[in-house]
Amino acid sequence: MYDLIVIGGGQSALACGYFLRRSGLKYIILDDQQHGGGAWQHTWDSMTLFSPAEHSSLPGWMMPKSENEFPSKQAVLDYLSAYQERYQILIQHGVKVTDVQKNGAVFTVVADQGEYRSRAVISATGTFQNPFIPAFPGKDLYKGQQLHSSQYKNADTFKNKTVLIVGGGNSGAQILAEVSKVAKTVWATQKMPDFLPDDVDGRVLFDVASAKYHAMKEGKEFVPSQYNIGNIVMVPTVKEARSRGVLETRETFKEIYENGVVWPDDIRQPFDAIIWCTGFGFATGHLKGLGILQEKGKADCEGTRSVNVEGLWLVGYGSFTGFASATLIGVGRSARQTVNEIVEYLKIQK
Repeated sequence: MYDLIVIGGGQSALACGYFLRRSGLKYIILDDQQHGGGAWQHTWDSMTLFSPAEHSSLPGWMMPKSENEFPSKQAVLDYLSAYQERYQILIQHGVKVTDVQKNGAVFTVVADQGEYRSRAVISATGTFQNPFIPAFPGKDLYKGQQLHSSQYKNADTFKNKTVLIVGGGNSGAQILAEVSKVAKTVWATQKMPDFLPDDVDGRVLFDVASAKYHAMKEGKEFVPSQYNIGNIVMVPTVKEARSRGVLETRETFKEIYENGVVWPDDIRQPFDAIIWCTGFGFATGHLKGLGILQEKGKADCEGTRSVNVEGLWLVGYGSFTGFASATLIGVGRSARQTVNEIVEYLKIQK
């Protein structure tokens, strides 16, 4: 019997592990990946952070500076691996949790390697394993290549093809920037993308006070929507794409046919491939049996504490578990608070 089981082994679990070291709790971290690094192992090859290393760190240890202003995928993976080793955070890899049950005050965590029991559970599985593709009429009829941004690796396979990029967030802009160098691209978005000022990156986004200061320094009114964490950051590749004139978007199509899409004016346009940069739900399917999941796998929380299941916390899923909690720099605050709450909760339970 454990005091606590943490499900997931990526950046959120590492942040929790940092604060659990001195908690005195008997805990275990279960991760379905074979190696450390969480979702970063599976992102596209050229993906980078949109903050410098010193503004992209987990609690306790700053990410070492890299040769580029914005750390690369490999730099992040190296940091996460070194972080786990530095703090001796023990993660049991290759364990896929399929269900979480609760009987009285005890949780049973069901996995492909057996069952584990504990008095508290942290779910820290992120979003990457629950890619979202919106429903469009005719999507299943399309004969070209379709993939979600989570499956995209690089532009090599799209050379000299016609490619439709769908979705107006950071992934859409960055993948468009890359693919447009080797293919003919069209960018379809539901609304006009919101681009941040060229000199605004994660250093400003994660600190409202900094955002206000930045606006004042520029002699501008502070408009919070201009500093939304979901707005597109003008990383070097996106700036370069702008200089080539490829950041132009058009409204979303109304349906898909076997060779392409049909635009609102009924004009058909063929495409060799469609890349869906349409975001993610929450990878919380293992909590389905508890009856608490809503649209896209969200669950009601106060902070990170589940409203409906005593002894359950959800860490690192984004806005509903804390501002910027799905980011390296943002998850530390909610991880610390979560571990403190669990320590207090377990004291009361004894």
